[in-house]
Amino acid sequence: MNLREGEQILKIYHHHPTPFVIQLLALMLGIFPFFLILFWMQGLLSSFWYVMSHIIVFLVFILVITYFSLVFWLDKLVVTNQRVVFINWRTLTFKDESEAFLNDIQDIQSYERGIFSYFRVFDYGRIIIETASSHTTILFSDAPDPEGIRQIIYHLRQQ
Repeated sequence: MNLREGEQILKIYHHHPTPFVIQLLALMLGIFPFFLILFWMQGLLSSFWYVMSHIIVFLVFILVITYFSLVFWLDKLVVTNQRVVFINWRTLTFKDESEAFLNDIQDIQSYERGIFSYFRVFDYGRIIIETASSHTTILFSDAPDPEGIRQIIYHLRQQ
């Protein structure tokens, strides 16, 4: 993302950490069967290969967590005084970059978790930003305080 002349970054938003913690818990549940299979195969393996297989499974688990962490935390929504830019990393080698000028924004929709959004831990949702031509649509899921982001963008549009 390159800034234009006279453009200043006002806010940068990353994903809310609660969905990431939920993904980590799911990954931990997903690795449990591998350790269970290794436990059942304990009698078939020598003690050296039993320990090595645990280390290998654990290292693969750490690599998967590192990959998901990087992809999750590299996504960001950048609000400047002229435009809104969404940088979405699909993989570590491929990213999408969408932008919408503040003057072109026609509709901003925010979705939250109802009554749970009053608690900061669950105050996340998605925000959808559409331009006049509907050619550029920015969908930022797991956004922290989507209503706050919407209010900031509306306030910047009015200036």
